[in-house]
Amino acid sequence: MSFRKNYVTKPILKWARGAMPSLSSTEAEAVYSGDVHFEAELFSGNPDWTMLRSMKAPALTDEERDFIDGPCRTFCDMIDVWDIDRRTGDLPREAWTYLRDEGFFGMIIPKEHGGLGFSAYAHSEVVRYIAGHSVVAAVTVMVPNSLGPGELILQFGTDAQKRHWLPRLARGEELPAFGLTSEDAGSDASAMTDEGVVCKGQWNGEEVLGIRMTWAKRYITLSPVATVLGLALKLRDPDHLLGEVDDIGITCTLVPTDLPGVETGRRHLPSGTMFMNGPTTGKDVFVPLDHIIGGPDYAGRGWMMLMSALAAGRGISLPSLSAAAAAMSAHSTGAYSRIRKQFNLPIGLFGGVQEPMARIASNAYTIDAGRRLTTAALDDGYKLAVISAIMKYHATTRMRETINDAMDVHSGKAVIDGPLNYLQSHYRAIPIGITVEGANIVTRNLIIFGQGAIRAHPHLLDEIEAIQEPDPDKSLDSFDTHFWAHVGHSLRTVCRAGWSAWTGRGKAPDDAGKATPFYRRLSRWSAAFALTADMAFLTLGGGLKRREMISARLGDALSEMYLVAAVLKRWEDDGRHDADLPLVRHATETSFARIGRALDEVIANMPARWVGWLLRPILRPGAHARGPSDQVIEEVAKLIYEPSDTRSRLVGHYYAPKPDSGLGLLDTAYKLVLEAAPLEKRLRDVRKTPQEGLDAGLLSEAEYAQLQRMQEAVQKVVAVDDYTPEELADLYPEMTPPTDWKEAAE
Repeated sequence: MSFRKNYVTKPILKWARGAMPSLSSTEAEAVYSGDVHFEAELFSGNPDWTMLRSMKAPALTDEERDFIDGPCRTFCDMIDVWDIDRRTGDLPREAWTYLRDEGFFGMIIPKEHGGLGFSAYAHSEVVRYIAGHSVVAAVTVMVPNSLGPGELILQFGTDAQKRHWLPRLARGEELPAFGLTSEDAGSDASAMTDEGVVCKGQWNGEEVLGIRMTWAKRYITLSPVATVLGLALKLRDPDHLLGEVDDIGITCTLVPTDLPGVETGRRHLPSGTMFMNGPTTGKDVFVPLDHIIGGPDYAGRGWMMLMSALAAGRGISLPSLSAAAAAMSAHSTGAYSRIRKQFNLPIGLFGGVQEPMARIASNAYTIDAGRRLTTAALDDGYKLAVISAIMKYHATTRMRETINDAMDVHSGKAVIDGPLNYLQSHYRAIPIGITVEGANIVTRNLIIFGQGAIRAHPHLLDEIEAIQEPDPDKSLDSFDTHFWAHVGHSLRTVCRAGWSAWTGRGKAPDDAGKATPFYRRLSRWSAAFALTADMAFLTLGGGLKRREMISARLGDALSEMYLVAAVLKRWEDDGRHDADLPLVRHATETSFARIGRALDEVIANMPARWVGWLLRPILRPGAHARGPSDQVIEEVAKLIYEPSDTRSRLVGHYYAPKPDSGLGLLDTAYKLVLEAAPLEKRLRDVRKTPQEGLDAGLLSEAEYAQLQRMQEAVQKVVAVDDYTPEELADLYPEMTPPTDWKEAAE
């Protein structure tokens, strides 16, 4: 043992001190800010699926279900998407009142504080339901229940803060916004220039110890209408009124917007989507110390608080918006591909159209599977910092892919803006989801793997802590223990990864049924990922943080494995329906292909060329990773082309549109086309038009009238909006169009 320590471990420890990453205080807070049980299983290379499969399927209580069927439905009835985005620029006044009266702003606040006390899953379902109809309405509801004063007070607030603020927030008497993004800092929140100084000042006629603040924030949702701001700023104590430290650090405070020096009210226009969003500034604004969220003890702990709160926002709000957009894309595109004909055939029967249709259905299934698993874990009490980042990035990225595919299938129908266009509002909102709550580029390159890898790895964090141990003897003893455990783990992973890569047979649960092959391949890729990540740490050490493209690809592989696990969990939770297996196969095959490509690119770009020579023959990154076959693509496309229980499960519970809306007209036409399908087949078999069929006695008068109604309904869906000069002038008052376009052109 002594020989091993002195002549083997000690030189490695010396090397590791220079090569392994050290954790700054900010990085340490990020690493320790969440649970990593799921990620740790995938990092192990030998996942135990017991935890995943034993997690209770998310479900709504009767009260939560009634809320969606009642108040949510009524609220959506008040919302005219076109009118808000193109005319009024805001929700109707009665809608704001209804949100307050029905407790929408207090969904996450416990009942003892006057809120609804909904689960994370119910919160997500409410947002998903509303977002299927209106992005503006959904954002208005979700923000007070996501990252903001309410959530921070719930997690960290003092008893006095909870008693004072939570009932007011639950009733909508106070409308909150949270100011994080500074004008200069952007995605690097730790570089914010907004500042607070500990000093004495006047409050309610008395001199008290407090904070004098100056800030300039932008992109703050609900800021124009907020009555209280949660502000993140850097706190300084130059006069040492709180202690010996000058720079205390990022601190979260509560600031009523009616205080002198606070400015709100101006609006941004986020991609033409008219939810309330805007800047806020403050100059020499004074609040007492008890306005620090959590009280003075939480001064300087704002970054930890934000990391914890962001997990819920990323894990619930944006995945719910994405799931709604993907589900509605699947619903509308499947229906449109059935009623729209070209070359005398519904376009949904063309292979070139079936490919994007299958992606739409697969993405809708995958996003919602990830949303369900994530909210179930949140409801079980897990703090999912890394998984929430995975969901934020991949849900919004897949939403973008899905809506773009839906736009392509709809073609000109989706391009022309107007009340009949049911895709345009979701399309305009794509960049918002991509950008907010941590821009996707930063989330992918720095957070998913960078924050998750160190803690999720079975030995790496222990080794880093041993390296940073100041006592040399304790450092060597601890490092020796964990390093050799790491070596054993790596050797086992090499054997496991090689065996499963060549046979395609990783570990699967005994009772997985028809999902067994998918579990085996997921285990195969888990082993390949674990070995590749280990080699990246070994050869790059702390430099891996600066190799963003490599760490991003490793993060992609980790993310896709989580999404596959979520898909398998959803299939089991839904009842293991054989009819849903094409969706499972398409989703998993797509993810496996992305994992294989990501690992192949990591290996190809490793600075040490010998890594590729070693890993490629062991891992075979191109094997078992072709993506879904043409047969699977066709099967999945037909699942949204025709009505079925699978289609209903995929689309889920959604707001039934008004009959005269664009989506309402589509639903009517789809129903009529399906009902008339036998009549059309009868005519197609004898190659006759409806009129010829009527004249020849092949159709009755009632059947002929049925076909006419169907054709009229289809034409209403295919139609797009157009405008006279006067109508455009009404839409855009600043325009002064001529009364005659031709005359103006001449």
